[in-house]
This record gives sequence, C-alpha cells and structure tokens, in this order.
Amino acid sequence: MANEKVTLAHGAGGKLSRELMDEVILPAYGNPVLNELHDGAAVDMSGRVAFTTDSYVVQPLFFAGGNIGKLAVCGTVNDLSMTGAVPRYISAGLIIEEGFPIADLRKIVETMRRMADEAGVYIVTGDTKVVERGKADGIFINTAGIGDIIPGTDISPKHVKPGMKVILSGYIGDHAAAILAGRHGLQLPDSVRTDCAPLAGLTQAMLAAAPDIAVLRDPTRGGVAAVLNEIAEASGCGILIDEDAIPVHPEVQGVCDILGFDPLYLANEGKCVAFVPADKAQAVLEAMQANPYGRDARVIGEVTEGAPGQVGLRTSIGGIRVVDMPLGNLVPRIC
Repeated sequence: MANEKVTLAHGAGGKLSRELMDEVILPAYGNPVLNELHDGAAVDMSGRVAFTTDSYVVQPLFFAGGNIGKLAVCGTVNDLSMTGAVPRYISAGLIIEEGFPIADLRKIVETMRRMADEAGVYIVTGDTKVVERGKADGIFINTAGIGDIIPGTDISPKHVKPGMKVILSGYIGDHAAAILAGRHGLQLPDSVRTDCAPLAGLTQAMLAAAPDIAVLRDPTRGGVAAVLNEIAEASGCGILIDEDAIPVHPEVQGVCDILGFDPLYLANEGKCVAFVPADKAQAVLEAMQANPYGRDARVIGEVTEGAPGQVGLRTSIGGIRVVDMPLGNLVPRIC
C-alpha cells in the first residue's frame, strides 16, 4: 500500500477495510486488548476513574515538531493527567478523506503509537470512516481516554485559596507559533516547534510531591490567560502574575510582535499550570524541573484575596493591568 490513496471502499467494511486494518492500523497500534478486534474493549480499572474525549481538526496536518496524530494522543493523555489521573486506555476514531495518501496515514498512526508508548497507554479500540473528497480536509481524529485517578488527589477550583502559588511548566506560545508558521508559510527559525508532549509523567511527579495540589490545567485554546480567568471565576479568588516571570522564547515573541498577538493568549499543547499551597511550591517546582517537560518550570504568580474573579498582570514597569478572558480563537484550528 506504499503509494496508494485512501478510497471510499476502504471505509465500506469489506476486504479493503480489513487490508487497511491489517497493514496500517494494527501494525501501529497493535496490543493484546486491541488485537481481539471486538466492537469494544474489555479493560481492567480500579477505584475512581477519569474519562475524557476530544476531536482534532488542525491544519496543517503536519507542522514543525509534530502532526495531528501527536496532538490527538498527547491532548487526550494531558486532559486525563490534569484530573489527577494515570492515563490507561485511549480510543481512536479516524475520519479520512477519499484520496488521502496511505503514506501520510501511516506516519500519523505511527506517531500516535510512539506517543502512546511514551505515555504508557494503550490505544485499545477505534473506528475508521472514509468520506468523499472535500468532506474532511484530509483527516479528522476523535479520541477518548480513561485513567485511574490517583488516590488522595482531588483536583478542583474549589480548593484554590489566597496565598497559593501559580506554577507554569515552561515556555508558552510555541505550539500556536508553529501552527501559524506552517499555515502561512512563515520563514521562522527551526527552534520554533510545537511544544506538544504527553505530560502524564510530569503530573504524577508533581502529585507525588504534593497530593494536595488544588488545580492542574493545560493551557491549550485561549492560552494561559483563559486558564487563569476560568480558575479565578470558579474559585472566587483573584490571581496576580508577574510579567517578568513568564517564559517566552524570543522567536515566539517576535511572531507576536509582528502579528499583534499576546503570548498569554496563544495555545500550548505541552504545558501545565498548577495551583499549589505555598509551603509545597518548592517541592513541586523541584519535581517538575527534574522532568524533561518541566525543566523550565517557575512560579509566575499567586492567588489573592483582592479583585475576586479577576486576573492581574504586574508589568515590567511596575503597573498592574487586567488580563481578560479572550473573546474568541486568535488562531483558529490549532488542535
């Protein structure tokens, strides 16, 4: 199938459907649970369970540092991880446009397998549909995931209290900048790449250091600004962050300066924001910095009693400005 294209017959449930499964899907995802090829997967779970689902429609499908398949697995793993869960199993639904190159499909599913292996999850069930040309923009992916919530954790904005520290796991805006570059053919340095990564190991290390972390969130659409506003509103507390503490790569800041964006509002796919009791902040920070995906972690602010429901930014010149919730998507279809 090296030079073939996906046809409508590949989604019809017959011989070509089985060929696609046997030659492309199973070699990438194959594991003891999926290899049963039942209509659903029978899996072992215990205790409290986290469950999430998401769909991925990004354009371009391939971009600096990743592709839609990497986004699909990492996004689902990260959504589970932010609930305080250990991700276990993922489903993968592929909606493929007629004429899509089999070689590209193979790259995408192999990337999904690599990310699943890194995150320690199995892709255990799924579905493939083929639609007519012009109906799917290449390929769309839907995923769902389940995981075991770590005993003793209770991730919720209701636990956010004044005095807690706000910790960010690293540089922001890289993913949105990579998507913009790929979509518009911008000539940017090779260092501008998606930050897309599976954060399960990072969040588990953080929770081992401080099981009473109040909230974990991944700042995807709407960026750090959206996450902080959501937590401020849900908790009824104020949040004050320091502009000088927020890490932004110079190349990403350059993209923002040219296009008129604020890095706080740009999407990330491999970052984590945590609200941590002040007396545990150093331990959490050290645990994060020992992980490859948290080595640039730092405290960027704290929760306050004043200005309930609002987010403030202490600027480099000493003033404070309000960081509002974004009104819409600054960069459409970033995942």
